[in-house]
Amino acid sequence: MSLRDTPPHTPPVTAVPVPDVFDPRRYAQGVPYDRYRVLRDHHPVAWQEEPAVLGWPAGPGFWAVTRHADVVRVLKDAATYSSYLGATQIRDPAPDDLPFIRRMMLNQDPARPGGAGPADHGRLRRLVSRAFTPRRIERFEARVRERARTLLADAVAGARAGDGTFDLVTAVTDDYALLNLADLLGVPPADRGLLLHWTRRVIGYQDPDEAAPRVPGPDGAPLDPRSPAMLGDMFAYAGSLAAHKRTHPADDVLTTLATDPELTGPELEMFFFLLTVAGNDTVRSAAPGGLLQLAHGPGEYARLRAGTVTAADAVDELLRSHPPVLSFRRTAARDTELAGTRIAAGDKVVVFHASAHHDERVFTDPHRLDLSRSPNPHVAFGDGPHVCLGAHFARLQLQVFYEESVRALPALRLAAPPRRLVSHFINGLKSLRLEAPG
Repeated sequence: MSLRDTPPHTPPVTAVPVPDVFDPRRYAQGVPYDRYRVLRDHHPVAWQEEPAVLGWPAGPGFWAVTRHADVVRVLKDAATYSSYLGATQIRDPAPDDLPFIRRMMLNQDPARPGGAGPADHGRLRRLVSRAFTPRRIERFEARVRERARTLLADAVAGARAGDGTFDLVTAVTDDYALLNLADLLGVPPADRGLLLHWTRRVIGYQDPDEAAPRVPGPDGAPLDPRSPAMLGDMFAYAGSLAAHKRTHPADDVLTTLATDPELTGPELEMFFFLLTVAGNDTVRSAAPGGLLQLAHGPGEYARLRAGTVTAADAVDELLRSHPPVLSFRRTAARDTELAGTRIAAGDKVVVFHASAHHDERVFTDPHRLDLSRSPNPHVAFGDGPHVCLGAHFARLQLQVFYEESVRALPALRLAAPPRRLVSHFINGLKSLRLEAPG
């Protein structure tokens, strides 16, 4: 008998009730750390229903993994917990779209005997690592620093000429992340707004304020923003830009990828998709999130300004406290057991990074911001075979941003509550209004 024939999806009647951590609307009010705590303490691998919400259809449900040790185990064990079988988002892709989505490195598994899918993951990681060299990224530091300094100065000046406040997200961090990525990729200045448009369309699809107008599919349900039908404009642009780079090469990532004979056209398109969305939104979410955490921890901000702790050290704690990614999905490749819970082959298994980062079994006093926390084994950049190849670039941007923030902003005072993204995937801020220094 398969485990799927007798799924233990209903806890005993005497158990502590299983709280919902699926509904993306809940995250607009804040990350549900209280619910994560209940799950870690009583249901470390908990069955979650997946009802229809915000016009998106219902799904079959999934296992929520909330303890740090179990999250790391899932991320490292690609043989058991596959990225290829059902891709990496909680919502199932349409069956017809799955072969397309599997072209992306993120949605593949490392090669293994008898493993699912083609053995492309290692090859693609090697190809992209040639473009994301530390030396190339470090050459961007001066440009990144000047950009952070200019954006912050302009935001403060605009606030002083207005009501004394500014929105860090719209005035600084959206442009900061976008323009840094555009420089690294080699996107012409006139086209850079497209990157933010595509990012918001894909990442913010659950949020009514961010989502593009919905396009109904053949069954009447809205088309997935990750489907080929919704990404045609991005892929057409990637192809034309790659062709331009082959005849006008430059020192940028897209030139390296476009001139690599091992990379096919469809693979290049998927790299452009991955780098545009993931490369942009990691910093776009983490940078304002870090300052929000520092606004709530003025003592730690004072330490950062005084140089008692360096921005390089602070980056890890701010990523732990406000990880840009809230969750990632895997699919069980075989019947297995995790934290005493039976999981059937084909079940969705979703790791919750923000919960793992607040696991008292690993982090002492996890809700306290401690910029010198050590060790700090957060999983903000993932773990195992899918650890983020762009982590070095993200760290550089965040370090420089915090260094310039302490120079431009002697104190961090919120002028309004932050507005959060409606998403159980990205820990995003739509607005963070700050008081300008006097």
